[in-house]
Amino acid sequence: MVKILLVEDDTRVASFVNQGLTENLYQVKTVNTGTEAVQEAMVNEYDIIILDIMLPDMDGFQICNLLRRRKLITPIIILSALDSPEEKVKGLQSGADDYLSKPFLFDELLARINAQLRRMEFSKGIIEFQRYAGVEINVDEQSATRDGKELNLSPLEYKLLLFFMKNREKALSRVSIAQAVWNIHFDYTTNTVDVYINFLRKKLDKGFSQPLLHTVKGTGYMLKAKEDGH
Repeated sequence: MVKILLVEDDTRVASFVNQGLTENLYQVKTVNTGTEAVQEAMVNEYDIIILDIMLPDMDGFQICNLLRRRKLITPIIILSALDSPEEKVKGLQSGADDYLSKPFLFDELLARINAQLRRMEFSKGIIEFQRYAGVEINVDEQSATRDGKELNLSPLEYKLLLFFMKNREKALSRVSIAQAVWNIHFDYTTNTVDVYINFLRKKLDKGFSQPLLHTVKGTGYMLKAKEDGH
C-alpha cells in the first residue's frame, strides 16, 4: 500500500485530504508541524509527502530544503494557498517536485500523486531488467548494447528503451509511454511517441535477424523476443 505523509495544520483541509486519500486506498499519516514532518520523513519511509507552506513552527520551503540537504528523495507535492508564480518557483527551487494551489480539485491531486509515483518507479534501479534477449543496459553510463554492439542511443532513446526493458513482453499504450518517458499528458494530435519509437527501432533492430520492438495494432508497442515461426 502506498504510504503518504500529509503535513497540514488546517484541520478542515487535513480531514478532507486524509479522507479522500484513504478512500482511494492510500495509507495516510497526518502531522501539523514542520518539526513532526521532518522527524516522520527521516525516521519512517513514505512514498509521497504532501506539504503545506504555512505551518506554525517552520514554513514548507524550509522543510523542503532541510529534507533535500539530508538526501531524502521522497517526492514532495506542495499544497498551498500561496499561488503566485514567485511562490511556485520558490517551492520548486527549494526541492519540491510539484506545486498545487488551494483551492484544488481532489482528482487533480490524485493525478499529481500518481504522476510522482510513476516517476519514482521509473527512476529506481532496474537491475533485474538490465538484460533481455541480448540487450544489456549500463545504468551508470546510461548506455545499451545488443549482442555486444553499442547502440549509441540519445538520452530520450535510452529512457524509452529503459521503459520497454522494465515492461518487456507487455503491450504498452502510447499514453503510458508518453507519461512515463516524457511525463506529459498524451496529445492524440502529436506523433512524438511514434517518431521516437522509430528512432529506437532503427538502432535496436537494424542488422539483426530477429526484431525486438513490435507494433501492437490498436494498442501501441511491445518489446518481445518472438520465437522462430511466431
